[in-house]
Amino acid sequence: MNKNKIIGSIYLTLAACIWGGMFVVVKSIVSEVPPIQLVWLRYLIGSVALLVIALVAKIQWHWDKRNLLLIFLIGLIGDTISIVAQETGTMFSSAQLGSVVTTATPAFMIIFSWPLLKIKPTKGKCISLSLAILGVVSIVGFHFKGKNLLLGVIFLLIAGLTWALMSVLIELVDKKYSIIQVTFLGTLVAIVCLTPVIFIQKRTLLNISWGSVHIWLSLLYLGIISTAIAFFLWNKGLVLFHSPTSGLFFLFQPIVGTLLGWLFLNESIKVGFFVGLGLILVSIIVSIRNE
Repeated sequence: MNKNKIIGSIYLTLAACIWGGMFVVVKSIVSEVPPIQLVWLRYLIGSVALLVIALVAKIQWHWDKRNLLLIFLIGLIGDTISIVAQETGTMFSSAQLGSVVTTATPAFMIIFSWPLLKIKPTKGKCISLSLAILGVVSIVGFHFKGKNLLLGVIFLLIAGLTWALMSVLIELVDKKYSIIQVTFLGTLVAIVCLTPVIFIQKRTLLNISWGSVHIWLSLLYLGIISTAIAFFLWNKGLVLFHSPTSGLFFLFQPIVGTLLGWLFLNESIKVGFFVGLGLILVSIIVSIRNE
């Protein structure tokens, strides 16, 4: 594995681990800040953080119709539809289930990479994906309870599907574009798309307990860590790793999500977690060896 793939795998793993923790934060705050308002607020904070990073890094800004259209689609499909569906699905289910169902992303990425990147799935990639799916099932199983569980699962599957498409579209953006610029513009698209809804439901924002330290700390984590930093790490990792199986690193998300859900939200953890962890690690090794 060359240097770019090693660095890319580190970036992808860090991003997935951050998002695993994000599900716990979302579950703890989504009853106080509704999903759409939560996404809008985290993007406002995240966009400011990304702009500061861009100014400090003194990146070169580029503008052309083809790439700007791609970035618009990235912002609409990934940063808007996927994240709103993810937050909504987590609200209707659990932090643990939220982190697990969206791990359908690697399978969807392999499917989308075929027509968009002309990368045909190989036998090794299919074996790797099968091991990963078995690992996820071993970690959590099928024993979930909840009044709106099915609705939550549907939203989470939509989140995984759209995030996979966004992850493939990023690789079509011209390499002269800084990942910081791509990530920043994507968050701006999401803010613009969600602002009309926020305006219509402006009373919801007014009803939030803005004096709560918990709400502010949660929003800062979601905006700076889970959005600005994690989005940059994921997008950069995708470009460096450059493989449809890069989505397998997304599977570190349920590992972290399950551990933190057990630690902070009293969600159960089973012996199968360790079996699943082993299968996921093996799936990543198999994927890398078949590159």
